[in-house]
Amino acid sequence: MLNLMRKNAGTWLIKILLGAIVLVFIFWGVGSFRNRGEGRVASVNGDPVMVEEYNQTYTRIIEQAKQRFGSHLNDEMIKMLQIKKQAIDQLVEKRLLLSEARRLHFQVNDEDLAESIRAIPAFQDNGVFDARRYKAVLEQNHLTPESFESLQRENILLERLRFFVIDSVKISDTEIEEWYQWKNAQIKIDYAIFDPSQITDIHLSDEEIQAYFDNHKNDYKTETKLKASYLLFTPENYVSHVTLSDSEINDYFESHPGEFDTPKTVEASHILIKTAPDASDEQLNIAKEKATMVMKQAKDGKDFSELAKQYSDDSSGKNGGHLGAFKRKDMVEPFAEKAFSMKPGEISEPVKTQFGWHIIKVDKVNEAVILTPEETKSKIAKILTDEKSRNQAYEAASALYNASLDADSLAKVAASLKLDIKTTEPFTRKGPSGIKNPSKFASAAFDLSPNAISDIVDLGDAYTILQVVETIPESIPELSSVVDKVRVDLTKVKQDLLAQQNAKQLLSDLKNGKTFKDIKEGKGIKTGSTNFFKRSDRIPDVGSEREISSTAFGLSADNRYPADPVKGQKGYFVIVFKEKKAADPSELSSSDKDQITDTLTKEKQQHTFENMLTVLRNRSKVVIENGYL
Repeated sequence: MLNLMRKNAGTWLIKILLGAIVLVFIFWGVGSFRNRGEGRVASVNGDPVMVEEYNQTYTRIIEQAKQRFGSHLNDEMIKMLQIKKQAIDQLVEKRLLLSEARRLHFQVNDEDLAESIRAIPAFQDNGVFDARRYKAVLEQNHLTPESFESLQRENILLERLRFFVIDSVKISDTEIEEWYQWKNAQIKIDYAIFDPSQITDIHLSDEEIQAYFDNHKNDYKTETKLKASYLLFTPENYVSHVTLSDSEINDYFESHPGEFDTPKTVEASHILIKTAPDASDEQLNIAKEKATMVMKQAKDGKDFSELAKQYSDDSSGKNGGHLGAFKRKDMVEPFAEKAFSMKPGEISEPVKTQFGWHIIKVDKVNEAVILTPEETKSKIAKILTDEKSRNQAYEAASALYNASLDADSLAKVAASLKLDIKTTEPFTRKGPSGIKNPSKFASAAFDLSPNAISDIVDLGDAYTILQVVETIPESIPELSSVVDKVRVDLTKVKQDLLAQQNAKQLLSDLKNGKTFKDIKEGKGIKTGSTNFFKRSDRIPDVGSEREISSTAFGLSADNRYPADPVKGQKGYFVIVFKEKKAADPSELSSSDKDQITDTLTKEKQQHTFENMLTVLRNRSKVVIENGYL
């Protein structure tokens, strides 16, 4: 059951239903949904959704959005993503599903609950459930076992409900054949392309430019920009202040054993005769016999790389089985044990691993290199110097930060400490030029309150403290300052319109009896005919054009022309049906059937589950409080 659920865990809804509970607790430190606050944001059939629960869900979605969009996430994008609605929808749907699970009398007994908790890796030590670790993780996240177990019980209910709903989904032979035909039918078309970029006789009047600008002013709105004063504390500037003693270098060497050593590596090739994890003894023996046959050919002098290309079931086979250089820990046992016991040029007997039978040929052995303290001295000195200079840079930044705690001007603090302060040119959220990590600098600047001095910002190569000294709000510029861009944009609009009009005229002419032979190719007009292609193929001589492919497969001998030209990546396409070929049912193999069944089952299961959710919501009373959508 769990495998089935994991396979269907691609949508946000399923991730909610089977979300990694422990990760939520560890990374967001949220409390139980039963520890509810005073305010109510919604109710589902009278069951309240409380503010605390909503805030937890909203914060989690915001964190996910930050990971995806980084510093580009702003208030406007949050509104566009409808994060408030996402949070409410998730909570409402969870209420609906739990209610349905209880209506169907699903229950989770204590043994089921305990088993599920014991299986959570965060509570295990070397793969075994550890009660002390369980309590410690919960305590770190301000949870009691009772509150966590209540939530875990709910998640098991949700899992069982989903399985109950989707378990009855079946795929018929007719559905498989229909899908196979849909996927593998082929078609030929004639086409004409009208390329807007090739239409060059565009003339624009001043009045047209002004009118276009007036109707699209927001397209030319400038972004908010900031100017900031800042000080950089770069570790390189403190290198000359660093002193190191021999004892420090020796201490580092002794406390980091093996850090500078080069482990033994082997360069080898292999041939894999793969076996399934659940292979029978008979299947294993057959595979071993094949491996032994290949091994004998290799030992008799046949080219190993050619044998690998011919027989190996591993992806390295196409490269002659070459694996490159690897450390012992990089390979599974007993493959590693055998490879590291061999000499260059040797070919092994078949070696069994969980992947199958391997024939190994060692090409080269690179012995381990162990360096003496004297040989590592310069490397250690560099490491310690970098560390100390970075610490000194941070200490200098800390001194400035402490001096600025009660100050209202970073420039005045810098002057009092006789430090050189710099000021950026106006910059957007992309950050100023001259800074190696401009986006992080910009993120810190845009997060500052007016007149505030920042904390110490780690830019990777340096530390900085900054203060915004000027805010240039977004604005709509005068036409004169953007007239060239407006001219380019309006030209493209007119080119596109003319190309579309020309394409529509041709389509009308074809429907009235004109043929492709009557079309005169010229600037911006190109004609052609394709070979057969499937829905998912690149269209020969055209490319990947999903909309054109979809439109083409809607045509037939009785309906040769689409209603309108199709907008593609290269312009407007006029297409005409030429010939269609059905898929050959005899080519539908059993493996194809299995794959199609799996695909259709997943789609049908998801559709079935979403339909159930729709029904539950339609027959329920859901009330959303003002301000939460």
